[in-house]
Amino acid sequence: MVGRFDRKYWLAALLLVAGGLFALVGWPGPEGNVARKLDKEPEISVFIKETGERKTMPIEEYIQGVVAGEMYPDWPVEAYAAQAILARSFTMELLSRGGTKAETGTDISTDVEQAQAYNPQAITPTIKEAVERTRGEVMTYNNRYVRAWFHSYSGGQTATAKEGLTFKEEEPPYIKSVMVPENKHAPAEVKSWRAEFPLSDVQRALADRGVQGTIDGIQILEKGPTDRITKVEIVHSGGNKVVMDGTAFRLALGADKMKSTRVSKLEVDQDMLVIEGTGYGHGVGLSQWDAYMFAKEGKSPEEIVQFFFNDIEIQKLWD
Repeated sequence: MVGRFDRKYWLAALLLVAGGLFALVGWPGPEGNVARKLDKEPEISVFIKETGERKTMPIEEYIQGVVAGEMYPDWPVEAYAAQAILARSFTMELLSRGGTKAETGTDISTDVEQAQAYNPQAITPTIKEAVERTRGEVMTYNNRYVRAWFHSYSGGQTATAKEGLTFKEEEPPYIKSVMVPENKHAPAEVKSWRAEFPLSDVQRALADRGVQGTIDGIQILEKGPTDRITKVEIVHSGGNKVVMDGTAFRLALGADKMKSTRVSKLEVDQDMLVIEGTGYGHGVGLSQWDAYMFAKEGKSPEEIVQFFFNDIEIQKLWD
């Protein structure tokens, strides 16, 4: 999921653990992660990474902290509410597979590499209003929770999971690539960016992938349908060529510098690697800056979410 910040977004989506709130949201099994109407709002146990505390709280209180952690201050309430639907969907899908019980002994963690960002200190009255407005709402496909991926900015077109995340499983039927209208609200630094990396730093970053000695060249081998890098080749003096997928290459270089794999230029210039591109994040699912635009245009939170996903239903699971 990158949202406000880029992360190891697929980790939480691929965790296969046991345990969790089976009494509330179902138990992993042949029936899958079936969404069920609940008599009341669930409570969840949360591991607070920053302090080591374990707290139990109503799930909507947790969602407030997630929205505050995943989005910028002073955004429209409809954008916050769309993020709340995603955060709640992500949480319920993860809990249906056991949450973070195996790692933390709790249903969920504030560690962004295990779940979602969480910043209760940044909760505002507008965020509280947004979460309450969508209270109990989750995204489902065929009555099952979906992987509620999101990112900061699409660069004008979102990606499939296979292209943007190098997703190894079958493409989820609710994920689609959509063209997004020109966004006058997105900041210049995510609409068009340039990053430069000393080749010595690139070599160190890729050493554990087998890149040794001097880097002699780097080239794009393959791009996906939305012009995102899917394969890159590194030629080095220490042995054979190294081929790696675009998402791994980006993470190795630093997701805050190489902001996306939607790249228009990648070339070695003397002792520097120069990359230019657009967008911020993996490009799959909801684009936050585009959600901001749609909110400014008066779209509802539900309309915003449904724009980015295919044939989903938004169900209200508790009052």
